[in-house]
Amino acid sequence: MPEGPEIRRAADQVEKAIKGRTIEEMYFAFPHLEEYEELFRGATCIRVDTKGKAMLIRLNNGYTIYSHNQLYGRWYSRNAYNYPKTNRVLRMAIHNEKKSALLYSASDIDVLRNEEVENHPFIKKVGPDILSERVTAEELVERFHQKRFYRRMWSGLLLDQAFIAGIGNYLRSEILYMARIHPTLRPVDCSLSQLESLAEATIHLMVQSYKMGGITNNLELVERLKKQGVKRSKYRHWVFNREGESCFQCGREIEKMMVASRRAYYCPYCQRL
Repeated sequence: MPEGPEIRRAADQVEKAIKGRTIEEMYFAFPHLEEYEELFRGATCIRVDTKGKAMLIRLNNGYTIYSHNQLYGRWYSRNAYNYPKTNRVLRMAIHNEKKSALLYSASDIDVLRNEEVENHPFIKKVGPDILSERVTAEELVERFHQKRFYRRMWSGLLLDQAFIAGIGNYLRSEILYMARIHPTLRPVDCSLSQLESLAEATIHLMVQSYKMGGITNNLELVERLKKQGVKRSKYRHWVFNREGESCFQCGREIEKMMVASRRAYYCPYCQRL
């Protein structure tokens, strides 16, 4: 499933294709949304926002189009009516004179009046979005201390979209590694300095992953490894998907654990209990 940085990058491409341009044709695959096709003809996109793994296309007619990629959804930004060759099913299309923004395979699409957005079931419960809102490390530390969060294990808590929006499997492992916190610990088990490190790591890695196309490793190290001919899959992350390989910091073998049927990776030395 794409995580927050991937959705923000997709939103950038969609916004580039449709912002400020008049919609000439709108297509929805779902019958209950077909009534909006004619309504949106002639409307203009003001901006494209994200909230974690959800995208919000804001129009100038008082409506917002909500979509969530879920596991298989994918956006394409193409020249007008230039459809990609894919086995995916087209769910939504926004066409203007020059470009088309096409959403394939996603099934979670809603049309909302602007005043309804904040009460949408997903938007209402989701936590702060570091890539679309101003969120400080201090605010995150305060959140870590909240009663509903501070006794939950980090490995599960970081995947809860009500905690922080947009964190998924790879970011969870990378954030905990960078903060030197073992996945089985809880906020209540950590010192203030550990919590501050985790807050800073969360902001830093989400922003870096967004800017660098999913790379969370140290960028100087990445450049050295690239010059050595190392494949992207081997230098992209600190620990994620690197079970049995050497930690870039201490040389110990990276280990994997399963939490709620999902993979988590860590260094038993750098993140020792």
